[in-house]
Amino acid sequence: MAPKLPANVNPALFNWDGPLGLPRYDRFENKDFTPAFEYALEVHLEEIDAIADNAEPATFENVIVALELAGDALSKVARIFYNLSGSHTNDAIQALERDLAPKMAEHSSKVSMNKALFERVDTIYQQRDSLDLDPEALRVLEQHWKGFVRSGAKLNEKDQKQLAGINAKLAKLGTGFGQNILADEAEYLRLIEDEADLAGLPDFLIASMAQAAEEKGHRGKHAVTLSRSIIEPFLTFAENRELREETFKAWVSRGEGKHDNISLVADIVRLRASQAKLLGYATYADYKLEDTMAKTPANVNALLETVWEKAAAKAGKEAEDLASLIAEEGKNHAVAPWDWRYYSEKLRTERFSFDEAEVKAYFQLDKMIEAAFDTASRLFGIQFKEHESVPLWHEGAHVWEVLDKTGKRIAVFTGDYFARASKRSGAWMSGLERQHKLGDGATPIIMNTLNLAKPPNGQPVLISIDEAKTIFHEFGHALHGMLSNVRFPSVSGTSVSRDWVELPSQLYEHWLTVPENLSKYAIHHKTGEAIPDTLLKKVLNADNFNSGFDNVEFTSSALVDMAFHALDEKEAADIDPKAFQQKILDRIGMPEQITMRHATPHFAHVFSGDGYSAGYYSYMWSGVLDSDAFKAFEDAGNAFDAETAERLKKHIYSSGDSVDPEQAYIAFRGALPTPDALLEKRGLV
Repeated sequence: MAPKLPANVNPALFNWDGPLGLPRYDRFENKDFTPAFEYALEVHLEEIDAIADNAEPATFENVIVALELAGDALSKVARIFYNLSGSHTNDAIQALERDLAPKMAEHSSKVSMNKALFERVDTIYQQRDSLDLDPEALRVLEQHWKGFVRSGAKLNEKDQKQLAGINAKLAKLGTGFGQNILADEAEYLRLIEDEADLAGLPDFLIASMAQAAEEKGHRGKHAVTLSRSIIEPFLTFAENRELREETFKAWVSRGEGKHDNISLVADIVRLRASQAKLLGYATYADYKLEDTMAKTPANVNALLETVWEKAAAKAGKEAEDLASLIAEEGKNHAVAPWDWRYYSEKLRTERFSFDEAEVKAYFQLDKMIEAAFDTASRLFGIQFKEHESVPLWHEGAHVWEVLDKTGKRIAVFTGDYFARASKRSGAWMSGLERQHKLGDGATPIIMNTLNLAKPPNGQPVLISIDEAKTIFHEFGHALHGMLSNVRFPSVSGTSVSRDWVELPSQLYEHWLTVPENLSKYAIHHKTGEAIPDTLLKKVLNADNFNSGFDNVEFTSSALVDMAFHALDEKEAADIDPKAFQQKILDRIGMPEQITMRHATPHFAHVFSGDGYSAGYYSYMWSGVLDSDAFKAFEDAGNAFDAETAERLKKHIYSSGDSVDPEQAYIAFRGALPTPDALLEKRGLV
């Protein structure tokens, strides 16, 4: 039991007694975090020392179960804080984040390098075959042991000290990298003062640009921001080529100017290579991939290169088509990166007789959220009940209670969908609480965060079909957390290998384009009529249009990620990140008309923390799985087949990391897939 809270610690950060078990966000301030972290870090170390120094013989209960339950106070304050730092930050939070990064890394090193603690874990691990543990408990034991070893528990004291220093430096660098990107995105605003420069832009985009300008104090004007929900449609529709070029270059140069990430990348790559060598691995990629489905860099590169060859060839044909279209207009410029979206949209309109603006009229945010909920209800028998007037971190966030068939609460879900200057870019799932059954157990509190452009008050929130896919994608992650049904917190929900975690999310995207979903929820915002069958067929037929471009954007990024992290310590010692990136792009033959989806200076997946480092490929690896997994429903002849859905829930969405991923997939599907289904899905065959 945690000691009594000191007088300077705000209990609201630890005693979550708000509606639905949420923290009361209206009862704490930024200044409360520093004493709360100091208290929580101290309490956690006391809990760790109590486990390590226990005079009783080591048992699964007094070591592994105790470790699973330790750190509750630290988890509570950290999850609140890091949600705010990502979704609604400010100068005070960012300053504290920079201060906390190395401290949290040092704290983690103290735990993982506690010699007495590891000896007790190792004692139980060596006895594992005689302990009569059930499969989940055995996997939890094995994962704890691996975690300690992979964090340096077996190193000598000198090497442990060096590794702890590297970890602290990496944490600080990753925080700085992410904050630099946020600063570039928050500061950029290209005002449009000449109405002629709005030529070609659809009404929904003009409205969003007006709202963006007003939020920055320029009422009555329009603005391009670096929010993907504005910059991408602007590049798609803007007739002014000079403006497209200007804004495109601002978008792809995030992290290269005033807030420079280049030197940070050099340090990160060097330190990661040194970290891997200390731990006995040839490269950081070897270290990161050891405990994944892919296992080795060679396996990853084999998949990426297979896709790259087909994607680059298809992109070459697409570029020729765009060049012909430019020539037909009587223009003599080549296809530049800031031209691609504009002319490919024209080509799509010509080939399939519809454009994005026409389709977008049928995709309303509220309806797409409702579609995601209804799909989960039909597949998994759960319901969603919205609760209003619940104080959250921002007025734009919403909360739903998630109920099973009996009306019992099984989870809490929050959605925060609109872009703002205080929110980092992108879309993600996170959580305030993980499901587990130890002790008193815990009900999951899961969060989806997106960055959609907000229209003026009173206007409908219209989104693209790609943004609708993002809603389904992130909600697939959310279901992975909400449907978790395990005993131990460490294997709950999305606490799985990186190339498995994207399966539930990417698989869920398939249900967006199930015709009965679209006919029910793709409703015109003015007439209320469902999307016409003729338009729906055109949309589905065009699903793989521009697939060469899409796959080149992604695969080039994944190959560069792997190349950085396949460097050994000597190779990484004095690297020029921009030159190295260019070297890799030259080697693979990157088309000059296309840029990486995430150039190195703003590759947050890889360098703002290590979540997807040597792991960006995982979207494609999981793509092999999700393409095959949805075929189970197609084979059943029903996208909502009850028997198939039950297997899906049991083996994919509910099992967390309590089962080896390969075993879990085989239990659902019968066998592991080949890349063929992925290539077919992506239109590369």
